[in-house]
Amino acid sequence: MSVRRITATELLPRLHAGAPDAFDTIVDARSPSEHADDHLPGAVNWPVLDDEERRVVGTEYAQISPFEARKRGAALVARNIARHVEQQVMARERGWRPLVYCWRGGQRSGALATVLDQIGFQVHVLEGGYRAFRRAVIAELQTLPQRLSLQVLVGRTGSAKTRLLHALARAGAQVLDLEELAAHRGSVLGLEPGRPQPSQKAFETTLWRALHGLDATRPVFTEGESRLIGRLRVPESLLEQLRAAPCIELRVPAAERVRFLLRDYAHYVADTEAFCARLAALRELRGAKLVERWQQLARAGETALVVTELLAQHYDPIYQRSMARHFAHFAQARVLELPDADEPTLDAAALALAAPPPA
Repeated sequence: MSVRRITATELLPRLHAGAPDAFDTIVDARSPSEHADDHLPGAVNWPVLDDEERRVVGTEYAQISPFEARKRGAALVARNIARHVEQQVMARERGWRPLVYCWRGGQRSGALATVLDQIGFQVHVLEGGYRAFRRAVIAELQTLPQRLSLQVLVGRTGSAKTRLLHALARAGAQVLDLEELAAHRGSVLGLEPGRPQPSQKAFETTLWRALHGLDATRPVFTEGESRLIGRLRVPESLLEQLRAAPCIELRVPAAERVRFLLRDYAHYVADTEAFCARLAALRELRGAKLVERWQQLARAGETALVVTELLAQHYDPIYQRSMARHFAHFAQARVLELPDADEPTLDAAALALAAPPPA
């Protein structure tokens, strides 16, 4: 037996769902923190060295000697691989086909792959490791958006753009929900409680998978986003496609937008102090006096009034300037007038948008 090597270019087409020659298990031999930051889709983490062990060996390598560090590292690696074999491998059949990778496709993945190979499994190692995979993903993110026919939903805050995307998905349309991928709703109030944003690398890997799953022959509905969604950057190539695409502008009466926001951001209605803490981020833009007034109103139970003023004095003016400046076809946007942002209204709008054009 001998360990087989595969390049990132060869691997990427095999990672997509339904690939007939996909590996049975993708094994990430890096430390838990490296795996948590980002990893190949579907990879399981079998650390050859955990985070503390890497720190100890690295310190010994730098401060004592590479030779002493290698001895310590070898003992730790052997012990960890033995544990993985005992806990993860004993039940595997002979035909099991794992792919193993580490940071650069070197010692960590090599050690684990050698043991698995000697047992008798058909083992592949990713040449260049995660670093090569990452470079290949970044390269594809430069070209994948260019093949798509995007239809960009725009509209003032509270016009239920994301909810319309969900309705479009229910209607069978293709949807790219960037805020869902970024775990953020895209404004100062957009961080979702109990759901931290992924790392930039993990966001880009998930986005890469989502783009690959789209049919370039059909339109793709998405939402007009700024350069940042929370703390995550939208890749430049995708941002350019968003801003050059045709727009569909949702228009919902202001009172209905307030009603929708109070429902959609119910966690802030229920947790006044969390709401006030997020409002504090607007001090630099709107001034401490106005923000303190909004906080006082919120604490007095006047959340609806705060939201009404936020729309009129903060979100709506920013929206108008930003759309006109950044979206090339905003002035020619198809206007979709909605009486409210309730689900039946959105479902009906989605069905109309998803319907194929008349022959």
